[in-house]
Amino acid sequence: MSGSQLYFRLLRYVVPYRSIFAVSILGMVISAATEVALPAAAKPFLDGTFVDRDPQFMRWVPFMMVALFLVRGLGMFMGSYASAYVGQRVVQDLRRDMFAKMLALPQNFYAEIMSGKLISKFTFDVNQVSSAVTHVVTILVRDSITVIGLLTYLLWLNWRLTLITFITIPPIALIVRLFNRRLRRLTRETQHAVGDVTQVLQESIEGQKVVKIFGGQGYEQSRFQRAINRVRQFLMKEQAAAAANVPLVQVFASIAVAVVIYRVTLDVQADRTTVGGFVSFIAAMLLVLAPLKRLTGVTEQIQRGLSAAESVFGLIDAQPEEDRGTVDLGRARGELRLDRVSFRYPGSERAALQAVSLHVRPGETVALVGASGSGKTTLANLIPRFHHLTSGSIQIDGHDVEDVRLSSLRANIGLVSQDVVLFNDTIAANIAYGAKAAASEAEIVSAARAAHAWEFIQALPEGMNTLVGENGVKLSGGQRQRLAIARTLLKNAPILILDEATSALDSESERHVQAGLDALMQGRTTLVIAHRLSTIEHADRIVVLERGEIVETGRHAELIARDGMYARLHRLQFSAQPA
Repeated sequence: MSGSQLYFRLLRYVVPYRSIFAVSILGMVISAATEVALPAAAKPFLDGTFVDRDPQFMRWVPFMMVALFLVRGLGMFMGSYASAYVGQRVVQDLRRDMFAKMLALPQNFYAEIMSGKLISKFTFDVNQVSSAVTHVVTILVRDSITVIGLLTYLLWLNWRLTLITFITIPPIALIVRLFNRRLRRLTRETQHAVGDVTQVLQESIEGQKVVKIFGGQGYEQSRFQRAINRVRQFLMKEQAAAAANVPLVQVFASIAVAVVIYRVTLDVQADRTTVGGFVSFIAAMLLVLAPLKRLTGVTEQIQRGLSAAESVFGLIDAQPEEDRGTVDLGRARGELRLDRVSFRYPGSERAALQAVSLHVRPGETVALVGASGSGKTTLANLIPRFHHLTSGSIQIDGHDVEDVRLSSLRANIGLVSQDVVLFNDTIAANIAYGAKAAASEAEIVSAARAAHAWEFIQALPEGMNTLVGENGVKLSGGQRQRLAIARTLLKNAPILILDEATSALDSESERHVQAGLDALMQGRTTLVIAHRLSTIEHADRIVVLERGEIVETGRHAELIARDGMYARLHRLQFSAQPA
């Protein structure tokens, strides 16, 4: 997308606030008009005061000056405040659209982008865009009008001398174009470098226990130092380009000003102009330099904004999670059928699943076991369509999951993962999350009791209104796991996926929670992924996976008697336990 296309797309975010933006433009026009009025007022003031000595004019001059600056101040306030308002609303709308798209993106997106870089788009890049939309427009409108007005006034005073200034336009345009290209590239590199800083910072915060226990402070410090040093280097290169741009432009402008001043002094000596005309012309020439400087310096902000816009719109334009389904399941019976399911992660040479076929009847509990990397979690993730199959099909109640609307599909699935996710909110809000946010207090308490979480919740000072902290940092691992189970219990979905659902619990808590899960699984289709084989001995069926393929299927006693892979895993696990 070209720079002009990016900029016009940004301006579309201004359209909803066009009335306020019009106020901003009006304020800028008033401010620019008063700037032109200053040198224009100098000529009659000087001639009327020092040459003509008009007493009536001399009496009104102070009031006229105060009025002029009052109008100028009002215009500046209108322009600045309205522009800032529009800018902040544009940032808000961009962040809203970015966040909405982020929530709709597929799992593959999150596997390919670092979270720190994603956060940087919301914090750093979008602010650069705001500057390009509002501050830049302020400068372009106000200073362009000022420059045009002053040049028009100069042409009126002495068109021959004013034309000398136009000689500087071609070299100035060439300088601006060359520096624009460099600034755009440097700004893009700066954004990547800021993303690296955010990433290192986030990893160090989230992994602070690992950093401390393994003595990684020096390593993390060096990583952070390298990241912030790269940001500094790119910012200094940007600054060098921007700093060189303005002086070069000013050199060419000053040459024109010098020639003009010389010619005006000759006119004064020859009595071809008055004192007021001389001072007015010189004042107008000098006043042109400041807005001209800002206009040439604005290219730096434009290029930063356009590079940031590329990043922001890159996220907004990313392909959302594909949902071509049209079938609404309602409340599913829970029959699952996998027919020769194969899946390969992008960039991987080996298939994570290979021709897996499995039929799970409604209300049946099937346990998936196997060594790490055997494909258990991958298989479970394919059912809610976190990934699309490489080949084969998965059906729920006879409907291919690809034909089912995502919202309907996922409304029928409850998930408790080994990686518990809690939000920095109250315990009640974490249990009654998402579609269940309107659940009654009685329903929330019932779910907490079933998950054996009510006892520790009651012991907390604020009970259900206790804030759990970032990802439940104020709670123990077992408490966090029980809240996640309570959340799934409240959803009451007909299909359950339990991925190491009791992994963070001590033996006593596990016993209570397992009893609650046993009651929950009655009449529901359940897939249980477990490393601790003792938790799945009573499953209706146990499916053993190895390198993405099913190698054994049966009940616990049958598989032990068969003395195959499951029996070996069972012996290894229980022989490792202390007597």
